Amino acid sequence: MDEQQAWLNDEEREAWLGLQSLFTLLPGVLDTDLQGLQGITLFDYHMLAMLSEAPERNLSMTDLAARTSASLSRLSHVVKKLEARGWVVRLQSKEDARVKIASLTTKGWDVLVQIAPHHVATVRSLVFDSLDDKDVKDLSRISRKIVRALDEEHWILDPA
Repeated sequence: MDEQQAWLNDEEREAWLGLQSLFTLLPGVLDTDLQGLQGITLFDYHMLAMLSEAPERNLSMTDLAARTSASLSRLSHVVKKLEARGWVVRLQSKEDARVKIASLTTKGWDVLVQIAPHHVATVRSLVFDSLDDKDVKDLSRISRKIVRALDEEHWILDPA
């Protein structure tokens, strides 16, 4: 380590270790919960949710990758898996033949409607029930700052 390089101070170290534990524990718990409901991962659910919020439940694969913070190759693999279940279909864009569109099917919508209340209750229980309103605002503000440092053009910074 370069002598000029500063170690994390005690407060930064504590915050980092807390964040690292959160990164490790929360996705695993949510994955296990969703696996028990429908045999899907948290990423699968997030992808379906992003499609459900899109106009006509369609997004280009590029836009869906941006909204899920995924590579196109990872997204393509997951879409293929969910296509096999009849929850998503890939379509050719009517405007540009080079663009593929991911579309949430009625069957996929029905599954999402079925499991979403349970998932939201789980997220609320694991994350938000222990926070007050100020904590939630702080979490949102801090998350956006970190995301901005990682990707200045990330869609969550301007979701409108």
